Amino acid sequence: MPAAGARSSVGRGRAWLVWSAGLLVYVVAVAHRSSFGVAGLAAQSRFGVAATVLSLFVVIQLSVYAAAQVPVGIALDRFGPRALLTTGAVTMAVGQLGMTLSHGVSTALGARVLIGAGDAMIFVSAVRLVAAWFPRRLVPLLTQLTGIVGQLGQIVSAVPFAFLLHRYGWEPAFGALAALGGVGVVAAVLGVRDRPAGTTAPAGRAGAAAGLVPTLRAHGTWLGFWSHMLGGFSINVFGLMWGYPFLVQGQGLTPTQASSMLALNVLVAIVAGPLIGEFTARHPLRRSWAVLVVAGGVAAGWLLVLVPSTPRPFAVLVAFVVLISLGGPASVIGLDFAATSNPPERLGSAQGLANAGGFIAGVLVMLGVGIVLDARNPGGHYTLGDYRAGLALVAVPWAVSLIGVLVTRTRTRAEMAARGVVVPPLREAWDRRRRDRRG
Repeated sequence: MPAAGARSSVGRGRAWLVWSAGLLVYVVAVAHRSSFGVAGLAAQSRFGVAATVLSLFVVIQLSVYAAAQVPVGIALDRFGPRALLTTGAVTMAVGQLGMTLSHGVSTALGARVLIGAGDAMIFVSAVRLVAAWFPRRLVPLLTQLTGIVGQLGQIVSAVPFAFLLHRYGWEPAFGALAALGGVGVVAAVLGVRDRPAGTTAPAGRAGAAAGLVPTLRAHGTWLGFWSHMLGGFSINVFGLMWGYPFLVQGQGLTPTQASSMLALNVLVAIVAGPLIGEFTARHPLRRSWAVLVVAGGVAAGWLLVLVPSTPRPFAVLVAFVVLISLGGPASVIGLDFAATSNPPERLGSAQGLANAGGFIAGVLVMLGVGIVLDARNPGGHYTLGDYRAGLALVAVPWAVSLIGVLVTRTRTRAEMAARGVVVPPLREAWDRRRRDRRG
C-alpha cells in the first residue's frame, strides 16, 4: 500500500495534468477566437464587404459568446467541465472548417456563430478545473495563469496563422486552424476529469438553474461583471477586430509590425498576470484597487493614440499596447469576485455572468467603430482621422463600467460587513501595517 505522501504526490501531479489539458483546449480556443483579428483585411478582399459588414464577423461571434455565458454557466454546474470542454472544442473546430470552405458572407457568418458558441464553453470550464483540483490559496494565481497562458493562442493567430494567410492564402490558413481544433478535442477527451477521485460534485448540481436568481442578486456577481468589462473590453476591441487595421491603415505600420504588437499584448499579460494574481491572493480585500489602477492605465493608453492627429512613433504605440494589455489580466479579477460571492454550486453561472462583461461592451464598440468608419469613408480607405473618430467610442463603456465598479463595490462591502467581514479604510490599513513593521 503506498504511503500517504506518495498518494498526495500522485494527486498533485494528476491535478497539474488535468489543468494542463484544459489549458491546451483554451489555447486552441483563443487561436480560433482571435484569428479574425489578423484576417480582417483579407476577409474584406475575399467577400467584398465594407467595414460595418466586416465588423459583423466578430460582433456576431462575440455576441453569441456573451449571450451564452449564463446558459453555459448553468450547464457547467449541471454537467461539469469535461463535457463542456469537449463540446466546445468540437463546435469550434467545425466552425473553423466552415470558415475554411466559405465563399459567401452568410456561410462565413454561420461559421463565426459556431466559433462563438464553442468558445463560450471553454474559459469558464478551464477555470472550474482550477477550483476543483487546487486549494483556495492557489486559485487566484492559477486563474490568472489560465487566462495568461491561454493567450498564447493569440500568438498562434498573430504569427504562424498570419504567415500562412499572407503566404498561402485563405484555405490553407483556416484549414490549419481547423486541424488544430482537433488537437483540442483530443486533449479534452483524454486529459480532462471533472474532479479528483473520491470527491463529490457540489450539492444542488441537478437544480443548477434554480440558483440563477440568487446569483443575480449577489452584488459581488455584478462587481465581477463590471470589473471584467472595465479591464477587458478595450483589449477585445483591439486584439479581436480593429487593432490590426488601425495600426496598418491608421498608424502606417507594416503587417509584420502590427502582428508583433498583437504578440506584445500576450507578453505583457504573461508578465503582469502572475503579479496581479499574487496581489489578489495576498490582499483579497483590496482586489478592486487593482481593477481601478489598471483602468486608469488603460485610459491613459487610449489617450496616447486617440488625442494626437498624426501617426505616433513606434515607442508610443508600444506604450499604448502595454497599457491597454494590462486590462486583460485585471479583468480576470472579476471572475474571482464572482467566485467568492457565491457558493460552489453556483460557481459556473456566477463566473459565466462575470465573464460576459468585457465581451458585451467589446461587441458594442466593435460594431460602433464599423458604423463610424463607413459613415465617414464609404469607400473603405480609412484614415487615421476615421479610426480616431471610431475608436473614441471606447470612452463610453469605460465610464459606464467604472461607475458600475464603484457602485457595486460599495454594495458588496456592505454585504460583507453584514457577514462580519469589514474592509478597513485604506489609510487605516496602511497605518496599521506601518505600526506592525515597527514592531
